[in-house]
Amino acid sequence: MSTGRSDFNGGIGEFLKTRRARIQPTDVGLPVLGRRRVPGLRREELAQLAGVSVDYYTRLERGRARNASDAILDAIADVLRLDATEREHLRHLARPSGPAAGRRGAGGVGERVRPGLLRLLAMMEAVPACVLGRRTDVLAYNAMADALYGFSDMPAEHRNAARHTFLHPGVEDFYADWHAVAEEAVAFLHLDVGRHPNDRRLAALIGELSMHSDTFRTLWAAHPVQDKTHGTKHICHPVVGELELGYEKLLLPGDLDQCLVVYTAPAGSPSEDRLRLLASWQASDPPAPQTSAPRPRTNRRPRPTRPGPTR
Repeated sequence: MSTGRSDFNGGIGEFLKTRRARIQPTDVGLPVLGRRRVPGLRREELAQLAGVSVDYYTRLERGRARNASDAILDAIADVLRLDATEREHLRHLARPSGPAAGRRGAGGVGERVRPGLLRLLAMMEAVPACVLGRRTDVLAYNAMADALYGFSDMPAEHRNAARHTFLHPGVEDFYADWHAVAEEAVAFLHLDVGRHPNDRRLAALIGELSMHSDTFRTLWAAHPVQDKTHGTKHICHPVVGELELGYEKLLLPGDLDQCLVVYTAPAGSPSEDRLRLLASWQASDPPAPQTSAPRPRTNRRPRPTRPGPTR
């Protein structure tokens, strides 16, 4: 998949095609007449059901109708039975930010984590916690998150959840539910593209993953869209074994591009015991909560390498 400007910003076409393919004519009361070359609804059928002209809908799907009203987008979303996240994504794709609005984060300027948030991470001694930013970059983490994922053993530029989900050696063994984790990572990247269509670093990341991962290319073409705020990760840790950890993703007031992700184990569960064991394993050598800027380490024992988390 090319990540040139036209392909990267033209996601509305692929998004609408995948959603049309999910709806059968009989689902919306249309007869099936003759042989159909593509699954799902045709453009003409969707336009008719949404109450717009075929020409207008075709221009919209090709990214050439940048002033679509809420009423038109809602009508299309209703026909396609989009959920709330998909509806918001459609609006972002149909009305992308201009060059000036998209300039923020488009180049190499890194995101900053507030000092107060770093102190909060330091105080969370019993649970893994980290701050994720744009493009699923890992911006900061505490000692328990480092013990869980081995962030401090990764080059700072590689601390990106999506990159490690698809490219890190052994990741499919690390996550017992790897395919679900992979789909979640792709789903978030699609949301990020809609919100920040001019982000060159995001385009480069998608190009890298497309080049090196067949699974990523397949999932990307399906255009999943999802923004999970909580869930469960099943991890096979190289030191303490199997962990079933719930996670909560908390958006940060003042910077909605960043979120705090906290992992917990059910009370009284084997995973809770193993988290305590993990805490004791790293207690004699605790790295300070830090950002993804590298810092020297001395007298550190080797840690098993682990891939990063997904957003």
